[in-house]
Amino acid sequence: MPKVRGTLTPQRALADLTWLRVGGPADWLFQPADEADLAAFLAALDPSVQVFPMGVGSNLIVRDGGIRAVVIRLGRGFNSIEVEGNRVTAGAAALDAHVAKRAAAAGVDLTFLRTIPGAIGGALRMNAGCYGTYTADVFVSARAITRQGEIVTLTAQNLNFRYRQTDLPAGWVLISAVLQGPAADPAALDLRMAEQLKKRDDTQPTKDRSAGSTFRNPAGFSSTGQVGDTHELKAWKVIDDAGMRGAARGGAQMSPKHSNFLVNTGGATAADLEGLGEEVRKRVYQTSAIELEWEIMRVGEPAP
Repeated sequence: MPKVRGTLTPQRALADLTWLRVGGPADWLFQPADEADLAAFLAALDPSVQVFPMGVGSNLIVRDGGIRAVVIRLGRGFNSIEVEGNRVTAGAAALDAHVAKRAAAAGVDLTFLRTIPGAIGGALRMNAGCYGTYTADVFVSARAITRQGEIVTLTAQNLNFRYRQTDLPAGWVLISAVLQGPAADPAALDLRMAEQLKKRDDTQPTKDRSAGSTFRNPAGFSSTGQVGDTHELKAWKVIDDAGMRGAARGGAQMSPKHSNFLVNTGGATAADLEGLGEEVRKRVYQTSAIELEWEIMRVGEPAP
């Protein structure tokens, strides 16, 4: 491995770095000191070595056999938040909730980020959104480091935002983003965020070990049938229709509170969680002829 100023750990267990608390080790875990450290590391790293950028693990299942790659996890040095006018520049490791609160205090409306688990890098990568607003709607630009160690600026055209996905090349590491929101009264924004938090806590298993929504809302369906590019039909509805609310496998369960939340009730393996998710997909297809797509990212290898 190249010499670094940050922390480079071999065979680092990843379970304690994911919200679901499962997963085997990474060959290496690299926590860079700053942008220059990360760029130099990637430039010097053998091109045949795989790289996997990991956020705070809020939308991730690491399989029990771990990851045959260098996992890059950003922390201090990548979590700054600066507001100038109605634009917010945030490091990729800045938590979505912190960005929303800092923006609100400055009178900038990015309140949709308040209830999204995870960090800005992940929000960009997955075009995260709720309450009718997506990251793409407030995106101005982003900076990333390529697998070859070059720092580049990305536009919306580069990322090609779509529902819950973008075209970020494999091995590229997002390091910061500029977002722009409308001006609004800070007190009104605080009130809106408080209401959103209450609604989330009333309807979602926020005290359980979960990774947020498990499956994307099905494309092309609404209450009146198939209507093209829409996601009005909710995944929880077709999971309920398939009788899978509360279904369990080992320590994994589809939450009785919100059936599109896969939770670790205690002692679940990654195989339990992914296996239950695949069973849900199978049952939904049998009952609704709808093929659910995973929203949670699954990476790594199964246990030997």
